[in-house]
Amino acid sequence: MDVAGWLRNLRLGRYEAAFRENGVSAEVLSNLTAEDLKELGVAAVGHHRQLLVAIAKLREDTASQQEVLSADDLCLPTRAAERRQITVLFCDIVGSTPLSREFDPEALRELLTAYQVNVAGAVTREQGYTARFVGDGVLAYFGWPYADEAHAESAVRAGLAIIEAAGPQQLSVRIGIATGLVVTGDLVGVGAAQTMTAVGETP
Repeated sequence: MDVAGWLRNLRLGRYEAAFRENGVSAEVLSNLTAEDLKELGVAAVGHHRQLLVAIAKLREDTASQQEVLSADDLCLPTRAAERRQITVLFCDIVGSTPLSREFDPEALRELLTAYQVNVAGAVTREQGYTARFVGDGVLAYFGWPYADEAHAESAVRAGLAIIEAAGPQQLSVRIGIATGLVVTGDLVGVGAAQTMTAVGETP
């Protein structure tokens, strides 16, 4: 996405230079906070509110796109159960319970949505498969259902990318990664909640 073009579409092209000089890329844009906008020199209340609304819309659009991708993933051909060596990554937010008390529910929803989009994006870029979202926890597989001989390395790269993406959101995350033998290919759940699972000591 072109950040300068996005600003011009909002008729806020006057802030192009400030965004560019402060390294606001497309990846960073959706994570900007009210404080960040003040530091960028957005002093007018109207412009400040307009940008916050537009950034929230960006997050929602990104989340919707990820939901479509996840739905496509779930439409993968049914496979017979098989033994596979894969790498499993699990990530969650440190101190998520205090966050729920600190933030208004709508603000917390926006924070969690942006976090989940960042995690899913990091997993997808490294050929991983986002298997499940459980609250602030995200479970991902590497090496299945998509073949990847370097699945352990891919998982570690995804983990580092998740940590880097959580920084601008001022979140701390913990990530567990394990490689081992599992049985894959079984479907669990019903309807929209149906997912493919990997069973064994590794997950």
